[in-house]
Amino acid sequence: MIIDAVKNSEKIMFERGWDRVYYFIDLHSTVIKPNYKVGDIPTEFYPYAKEVLQHLTLNTSIVLIMYTCSHPEEILQYVEFFKKHGITFNYINENPEVETKIGSYGCYDKKPYMNVLMDDKAGFNPETEWLDLINHFNITL
Repeated sequence: MIIDAVKNSEKIMFERGWDRVYYFIDLHSTVIKPNYKVGDIPTEFYPYAKEVLQHLTLNTSIVLIMYTCSHPEEILQYVEFFKKHGITFNYINENPEVETKIGSYGCYDKKPYMNVLMDDKAGFNPETEWLDLINHFNITL
């Protein structure tokens, strides 16, 4: 469940004194309902997805990273679409803030660092888990 990942990221951030955590967020079948039409990006949010992403955008301790296989021209359309809805992604398909350092714990040359992954292929259920996040973050609708 996504709540477990979110709570774990909050716990680790607190314990280690970090100032931010990284959320990788897939679009299709996670944030927006796919329409399977080439050249026509889908724009129907799952219930509560928009409100959670707006809340996360304002949270300076969370870095939002769009995680998508969309084509470059579609990504540009999505950036504008989300911006119109008050949602800003800091990066797309990368996390340049966490780099590999000599003697460090991990190598991030090919696998970007993340704390939370929201992706239908990773088990995220957009029909139920956006509401779980609304409740976790105490977002008033």
